[in-house]
Amino acid sequence: MDAIILAAGKGTRLRPFTETIPKPLLDVQGRPILDWIIGALPPVDRLVVVVNYLAEQIEAYLATQPHVRQWVTVRQTEPRGTGDALMACRDVIQSDRVMVLNGDDLMGRRDLARLSSVSMGILAHPVDDPAAFGIVFRQADGTLERLVEKPQGLPAPQLANIGAYLFPKSVFDLTLPLSPRGEYEITDAVSQLAAQAPFLVVEADYWLPIGTVTAWQSAQTANIDPVR
Repeated sequence: MDAIILAAGKGTRLRPFTETIPKPLLDVQGRPILDWIIGALPPVDRLVVVVNYLAEQIEAYLATQPHVRQWVTVRQTEPRGTGDALMACRDVIQSDRVMVLNGDDLMGRRDLARLSSVSMGILAHPVDDPAAFGIVFRQADGTLERLVEKPQGLPAPQLANIGAYLFPKSVFDLTLPLSPRGEYEITDAVSQLAAQAPFLVVEADYWLPIGTVTAWQSAQTANIDPVR
Protein backbone atom coordinates (compact mmCIF):
# COMPACT_ATOMS: atom_id res chain seq x y z
CA MET A 1 0.00 0.00 0.00
CA ASP A 2 1.16 3.52 -0.83
CA ALA A 3 0.09 6.62 1.10
CA ILE A 4 -0.66 10.09 -0.23
CA ILE A 5 -0.74 13.14 2.03
CA LEU A 6 -2.33 16.29 0.63
CA ALA A 7 -0.14 19.15 1.86
CA ALA A 8 -0.30 21.77 -0.90
CA GLY A 9 -2.71 24.28 0.68
CA LYS A 10 -1.86 27.78 1.88
CA GLY A 11 -3.54 27.45 5.29
CA THR A 12 -5.26 30.80 4.96
CA ARG A 13 -7.41 30.30 8.07
CA LEU A 14 -4.25 30.00 10.14
CA ARG A 15 -2.70 33.29 9.08
CA PRO A 16 -0.54 35.06 10.11
CA PHE A 17 1.20 31.90 11.38
CA THR A 18 1.24 30.31 7.91
CA GLU A 19 2.70 33.33 6.13
CA THR A 20 6.21 31.88 6.47
CA ILE A 21 5.51 28.27 7.56
CA PRO A 22 3.29 25.81 5.65
CA LYS A 23 0.36 24.59 7.72
CA PRO A 24 1.54 20.94 7.84
CA LEU A 25 4.74 22.08 9.57
CA LEU A 26 3.07 24.08 12.34
CA ASP A 27 4.03 22.57 15.68
CA VAL A 28 1.58 20.72 17.90
CA GLN A 29 3.07 19.86 21.27
CA GLY A 30 6.60 20.07 19.88
CA ARG A 31 6.07 18.12 16.65
CA PRO A 32 4.97 19.30 13.20
CA ILE A 33 1.43 18.34 12.23
CA LEU A 34 2.89 16.39 9.31
CA ASP A 35 5.12 14.41 11.67
CA TRP A 36 2.09 13.36 13.73
CA ILE A 37 0.28 12.28 10.56
CA ILE A 38 3.14 10.25 9.10
CA GLY A 39 3.85 8.70 12.49
CA ALA A 40 0.26 7.44 12.68
CA LEU A 41 0.37 5.68 9.31
CA PRO A 42 0.21 1.89 9.12
CA PRO A 43 3.15 0.29 7.28
CA VAL A 44 3.35 1.68 3.76
CA ASP A 45 5.60 0.89 0.82
CA ARG A 46 5.94 4.48 -0.28
CA LEU A 47 4.87 7.93 0.86
CA VAL A 48 3.76 10.57 -1.64
CA VAL A 49 3.28 14.13 -0.40
CA VAL A 50 1.51 16.66 -2.63
CA VAL A 51 3.07 20.10 -2.20
CA ASN A 52 2.85 23.60 -3.58
CA TYR A 53 2.93 26.43 -1.02
CA LEU A 54 6.37 26.69 0.65
CA ALA A 55 7.12 23.26 -0.82
CA GLU A 56 10.84 23.48 -0.10
CA GLN A 57 10.20 23.55 3.65
CA ILE A 58 8.08 20.41 3.48
CA GLU A 59 10.69 18.63 1.36
CA ALA A 60 13.40 19.60 3.87
CA TYR A 61 11.31 18.08 6.67
CA LEU A 62 10.69 14.88 4.69
CA ALA A 63 14.42 14.44 4.20
CA THR A 64 14.87 14.25 7.99
CA GLN A 65 11.69 12.43 9.14
CA PRO A 66 12.31 8.95 10.60
CA HIS A 67 9.01 7.25 9.76
CA VAL A 68 9.00 6.23 6.08
CA ARG A 69 12.16 5.49 4.10
CA GLN A 70 10.69 5.69 0.59
CA TRP A 71 9.07 9.05 -0.14
CA VAL A 72 8.56 11.46 -3.01
CA THR A 73 6.83 14.80 -3.47
CA VAL A 74 4.48 15.78 -6.27
CA ARG A 75 3.98 19.45 -7.13
CA GLN A 76 0.40 20.59 -7.60
CA THR A 77 1.06 23.39 -10.06
CA GLU A 78 -2.24 25.19 -9.39
CA PRO A 79 -4.57 24.99 -6.36
CA ARG A 80 -7.42 23.26 -8.17
CA GLY A 81 -8.83 21.17 -5.34
CA THR A 82 -8.25 17.90 -3.53
CA GLY A 83 -9.33 15.83 -6.51
CA ASP A 84 -6.74 17.51 -8.69
CA ALA A 85 -4.10 16.92 -6.00
CA LEU A 86 -5.01 13.23 -5.95
CA MET A 87 -4.87 12.88 -9.72
CA ALA A 88 -1.47 14.62 -9.82
CA CYS A 89 -0.10 11.45 -8.18
CA ARG A 90 -1.28 9.14 -10.95
CA ASP A 91 2.16 8.46 -12.41
CA VAL A 92 4.03 7.85 -9.15
CA ILE A 93 1.75 5.36 -7.38
CA GLN A 94 3.24 1.87 -7.47
CA SER A 95 0.91 -0.19 -5.26
CA ASP A 96 -2.55 -1.57 -5.99
CA ARG A 97 -4.01 0.30 -3.02
CA VAL A 98 -3.49 3.83 -1.76
CA MET A 99 -4.40 5.59 1.49
CA VAL A 100 -5.07 9.30 1.05
CA LEU A 101 -5.02 11.75 3.97
CA ASN A 102 -5.47 15.46 4.43
CA GLY A 103 -2.25 17.01 5.65
CA ASP A 104 -3.69 19.19 8.38
CA ASP A 105 -5.53 17.12 11.02
CA LEU A 106 -4.39 14.52 13.54
CA MET A 107 -5.87 11.03 13.20
CA GLY A 108 -5.62 7.87 15.24
CA ARG A 109 -3.14 5.13 14.45
CA ARG A 110 -5.67 2.40 15.23
CA ASP A 111 -8.29 4.06 13.03
CA LEU A 112 -5.88 4.29 10.10
CA ALA A 113 -4.93 0.64 10.62
CA ARG A 114 -8.60 -0.33 10.46
CA LEU A 115 -9.05 1.74 7.31
CA SER A 116 -6.06 0.01 5.73
CA SER A 117 -7.74 -3.38 6.19
CA VAL A 118 -10.69 -2.67 3.88
CA SER A 119 -10.75 -2.76 0.09
CA MET A 120 -12.25 0.74 -0.20
CA GLY A 121 -13.32 3.05 2.59
CA ILE A 122 -13.60 6.42 4.28
CA LEU A 123 -13.01 7.47 7.89
CA ALA A 124 -15.83 9.34 9.61
CA HIS A 125 -16.15 10.83 13.09
CA PRO A 126 -19.25 12.06 14.99
CA VAL A 127 -19.71 15.83 15.17
CA ASP A 128 -22.25 17.99 16.98
CA ASP A 129 -22.37 20.73 14.31
CA PRO A 130 -23.08 18.90 11.03
CA ALA A 131 -23.72 22.13 9.12
CA ALA A 132 -19.98 22.87 9.37
CA PHE A 133 -18.76 19.63 7.77
CA GLY A 134 -19.15 17.23 4.90
CA ILE A 135 -21.49 14.57 6.29
CA VAL A 136 -21.28 10.85 5.59
CA PHE A 137 -24.52 8.91 5.27
CA ARG A 138 -24.21 5.15 5.48
CA GLN A 139 -26.48 2.26 4.66
CA ALA A 140 -27.56 -0.47 7.08
CA ASP A 141 -24.64 -2.66 6.03
CA GLY A 142 -22.09 0.05 6.91
CA THR A 143 -21.32 1.04 3.34
CA LEU A 144 -21.50 4.57 1.99
CA GLU A 145 -24.87 5.84 0.82
CA ARG A 146 -23.87 9.41 -0.02
CA LEU A 147 -21.79 12.43 1.00
CA VAL A 148 -23.42 15.82 1.56
CA GLU A 149 -21.40 19.00 2.06
CA LYS A 150 -22.52 21.09 5.07
CA PRO A 151 -26.19 20.06 5.17
CA GLN A 152 -28.59 22.28 7.07
CA GLY A 153 -31.13 21.24 9.68
CA LEU A 154 -29.80 17.81 10.62
CA PRO A 155 -29.96 16.65 14.25
CA ALA A 156 -26.69 16.01 16.04
CA PRO A 157 -24.60 13.97 16.12
CA GLN A 158 -23.77 13.12 12.52
CA LEU A 159 -20.73 11.44 10.96
CA ALA A 160 -18.29 13.88 9.37
CA ASN A 161 -15.84 13.10 6.59
CA ILE A 162 -12.46 13.67 8.27
CA GLY A 163 -10.33 13.42 5.15
CA ALA A 164 -8.95 9.87 5.18
CA TYR A 165 -9.64 7.42 2.35
CA LEU A 166 -8.56 3.99 1.13
CA PHE A 167 -8.76 3.68 -2.66
CA PRO A 168 -7.88 1.00 -5.19
CA LYS A 169 -5.39 2.17 -7.81
CA SER A 170 -8.28 2.27 -10.28
CA VAL A 171 -9.26 5.62 -8.70
CA PHE A 172 -6.79 7.16 -11.15
CA ASP A 173 -8.89 5.92 -14.08
CA LEU A 174 -11.81 8.14 -13.04
CA THR A 175 -12.71 11.44 -14.65
CA LEU A 176 -13.71 14.01 -12.04
CA PRO A 177 -16.17 16.81 -12.84
CA LEU A 178 -15.41 20.45 -12.17
CA SER A 179 -17.32 21.47 -9.04
CA PRO A 180 -19.51 24.59 -8.79
CA ARG A 181 -16.67 26.36 -6.99
CA GLY A 182 -14.30 25.67 -9.89
CA GLU A 183 -12.29 22.83 -8.31
CA TYR A 184 -11.95 19.05 -8.60
CA GLU A 185 -13.12 17.32 -5.42
CA ILE A 186 -11.82 14.07 -3.97
CA THR A 187 -15.35 13.39 -2.69
CA ASP A 188 -16.47 12.99 -6.32
CA ALA A 189 -13.95 10.15 -6.63
CA VAL A 190 -15.47 8.59 -3.50
CA SER A 191 -18.99 8.86 -4.90
CA GLN A 192 -18.00 7.34 -8.24
CA LEU A 193 -16.26 4.38 -6.61
CA ALA A 194 -19.16 3.85 -4.20
CA ALA A 195 -21.49 3.59 -7.19
CA GLN A 196 -19.35 0.74 -8.55
CA ALA A 197 -18.79 -1.40 -5.46
CA PRO A 198 -19.34 -1.37 -1.67
CA PHE A 199 -17.42 1.52 -0.09
CA LEU A 200 -17.08 1.02 3.67
CA VAL A 201 -17.62 3.77 6.24
CA VAL A 202 -15.11 3.24 9.08
CA GLU A 203 -16.11 5.16 12.21
CA ALA A 204 -13.05 6.72 13.80
CA ASP A 205 -12.46 6.83 17.54
CA TYR A 206 -10.06 9.79 17.37
CA TRP A 207 -9.83 13.01 15.37
CA LEU A 208 -8.23 16.34 16.20
CA PRO A 209 -9.07 18.89 13.49
CA ILE A 210 -6.72 21.87 13.20
CA GLY A 211 -8.48 24.22 10.82
CA THR A 212 -8.29 27.55 12.60
CA VAL A 213 -5.95 29.48 14.87
CA THR A 214 -8.21 28.71 17.84
CA ALA A 215 -8.21 24.97 17.07
CA TRP A 216 -4.43 24.95 16.62
CA GLN A 217 -3.88 26.74 19.92
CA SER A 218 -6.28 24.36 21.70
CA ALA A 219 -4.36 21.39 20.27
CA GLN A 220 -1.31 22.42 22.26
CA THR A 221 -2.97 21.15 25.45
CA ALA A 222 -5.25 18.49 23.96
CA ASN A 223 -5.08 14.82 24.92
CA ILE A 224 -3.48 13.43 21.78
CA ASP A 225 -4.23 9.82 20.84
CA PRO A 226 -2.15 7.84 23.38
CA VAL A 227 -1.13 5.10 20.94
CA ARG A 228 0.96 7.56 18.99
